[in-house]
Amino acid sequence: MLLNMKELLEVADKNKFAIPAFNIADYAMFNGIMDISERMNAPVIVEIHPTELKHIGSDVIEGMIKRASLSPIPVVIHLDHGDSFKSVMAAIRAGFSSVMIDASALPFDENVAITKKVVEAAHAAVSYTTVEAEDDPRKADDPEDKNHWHYAQSYHFANVSVEAELGTIGVIDEKNKIVDNSVIKYTEPEDALRFVKETGCDTLAIAIGTSHGDYPKDQVPELKLDRLKAIKKALVDAGLDTKLVLHGGSGNKPEELQEASRLGINKINISTDIKKPYYNKMREVLQDTSLREPNAIQPPCVQSMQVVAAERIRWFGSEGKASLY
Repeated sequence: MLLNMKELLEVADKNKFAIPAFNIADYAMFNGIMDISERMNAPVIVEIHPTELKHIGSDVIEGMIKRASLSPIPVVIHLDHGDSFKSVMAAIRAGFSSVMIDASALPFDENVAITKKVVEAAHAAVSYTTVEAEDDPRKADDPEDKNHWHYAQSYHFANVSVEAELGTIGVIDEKNKIVDNSVIKYTEPEDALRFVKETGCDTLAIAIGTSHGDYPKDQVPELKLDRLKAIKKALVDAGLDTKLVLHGGSGNKPEELQEASRLGINKINISTDIKKPYYNKMREVLQDTSLREPNAIQPPCVQSMQVVAAERIRWFGSEGKASLY
């Protein structure tokens, strides 16, 4: 079933687990992530970065929506790190059920302004469908529709969720094997509270010590879990239901990610950790230069990726949780 992010993370937050958001770069990766998630009866977030979307093309999203809609598990199709209003609107038109606007590099007030604009547009994004049943719950959603009761908002495009980011995480120079933590701007609880109040975002990515990229083997990040607790408490005490997101989830200690999910992180982004086994296996397979057919090359790559994906599903406590929806 296709859900938006708010619907998906409500259940995760209530039951204190996190859902992996897997960045996919082609359709074989998408099918592989869907297959392993269905096998483990686990809710899943399929995440696509704008550069990945340009690579695979927006038309592919229709196929993903169809599979997600027919799946027995809850699925969100999410735009990762949308860098402009234009890129977010392109994703909404393509059928994404959740989008991210990343204006974290801008001054606070500018971040608020563009996030608020995206929230207004995404929450208003609807299409209409004919409804025959008098008791259809969608019929009364919009007061204007009461006079035309046989029309109602369709589930497709309705109330697209918005993720924003406040603070910045570290950057890894993979070539020189250097982790640059100097660029981290940790999220302050009072800033998070003000930001959510002013923007109305559905989810918020916070900076508590992670970095984007592949960590050198001798360096492992340490999460500021006390900061996470303070941010979550500030939101809950204010009666706000915005859910918290962790970017840079690859290369972290499993016990820290597990504790973060218990303390209020409900979505954890995973990109490097699944792409490494996928493409490393592809390089290995392609040593046999006689191979040229995708159905001979890609299956072992997908299987290598699925091993790591399954491990993350277990780490975050989401295995079997599709039954809660």
